[in-house]
Amino acid sequence: MVTVVFDGTFEGWLTAVFEVYEYKWPSVTITTKEHLQPNVFTAPHQCFYDVQKATRVWKGLSAKISAAALSQLYKSFLCEEKGIEDVMLQYAQYAFKSKQSIECDYSHPAVLAVIQASKKVHREKHRIEAFIRFQLTTDSLYYAVCQPDSNVLPIIEKHFKNRYADQKWLIYDSKRKYGIYYDLNTVETVNLTFNEATNEGKNLQVILDETELLYQQLWQQYFSSINIAARKNTKLHIQHMPRRYWKYLPEKQPK
Repeated sequence: MVTVVFDGTFEGWLTAVFEVYEYKWPSVTITTKEHLQPNVFTAPHQCFYDVQKATRVWKGLSAKISAAALSQLYKSFLCEEKGIEDVMLQYAQYAFKSKQSIECDYSHPAVLAVIQASKKVHREKHRIEAFIRFQLTTDSLYYAVCQPDSNVLPIIEKHFKNRYADQKWLIYDSKRKYGIYYDLNTVETVNLTFNEATNEGKNLQVILDETELLYQQLWQQYFSSINIAARKNTKLHIQHMPRRYWKYLPEKQPK
């Protein structure tokens, strides 16, 4: 069993797939450095991102499966589930060796797993788009914190760029320690360093604009006014708005 270690990016995974075929390894597992399990008997193969190798694999997959299936494969990578890189490799190998489309072959475990992981990420994407709450800072930047189960920032940037095209904003993933920043022209990936006063970006009171707290109070009052206690259905409410999102929603904070 050869262990291939890549850089954790989707392009790095494509490069790893190329090298699996290049070296003709019969038995392979693909993992990141963070999830590497030490083995005293064999040294892992270090895979470094190569744009030409990654492009060849992507073009090869494009010739075998549809654009929708390619999107599913990418989304499954973003789910970050343990072992998903190996499942995706099995999916790619099945696609390359098959003479017909495999994307709807639910009888194959890798195809089914990729579709299920993709749906999970797709649901998370829509929830984050719905539950993001921006807060205005003193330097006129709209800032939001999230902690999604999957790495959805790469696939939500288009939504927020189109919806908030006239304002600068930053969405920070506190779980993965990076964010996406829109400067009125382009969206860029950024890494942030917080001081102790902001508690890793969770406590924004020290940098909020003076009008922001008023807006939050008005927002809380609005939700209180439209709430009908007699129709309260906590189970259904949690189903549509899981508790893990509440800590970043102003309407869920104590008054």
